[in-house]
Amino acid sequence: MIRPGRRRTVLRRRVTRTLLAGGLLLTVLTAGCGVRPTDVITGRSAVSGPPAGTGLYLISHGELALILRATKSGPGPSSPTEALAQLASGPTPSEQTAGFSTEVPPDSAPVSVTPSADEPGITVTMSGAVLSLSTVAANQIICTVAFALAEDGTTPVTLVGPDGTRPPWPCPLE
Repeated sequence: MIRPGRRRTVLRRRVTRTLLAGGLLLTVLTAGCGVRPTDVITGRSAVSGPPAGTGLYLISHGELALILRATKSGPGPSSPTEALAQLASGPTPSEQTAGFSTEVPPDSAPVSVTPSADEPGITVTMSGAVLSLSTVAANQIICTVAFALAEDGTTPVTLVGPDGTRPPWPCPLE
């Protein structure tokens, strides 16, 4: 007959051995999961050059978002006037379905986009009112022009309309 104190000691040893064996088995299984180290995998260089399409800044979840559309005038980037005309026409049905919207009114298609005469920057003459545009709508126009001209975004854009002139402002995203 095994004494009660001896029985506890034997039981503790069995439990300890079982736990150690289980821990060792778990360590072996997780260490040998089949993933082996490899050398660095290199890729090609990043694509560079002008964008192939018209870049428009639409609104997605309350933020400005750049979308690219196929250029109607052929390969290569679009002109700022073409980009702004597309912006004024609003998002396509598929863009609307994806959650894009605009605050740029349809009657604000540009008349001209020219370098500013007085100081560095760009002047965009609009057919519609510019003073009543929301800040978001003005930023949509400014960022779209900067993208179309491949500017870095710090170039100030002045919006001119039949109701007056908005002060020069850079794209807030660049």
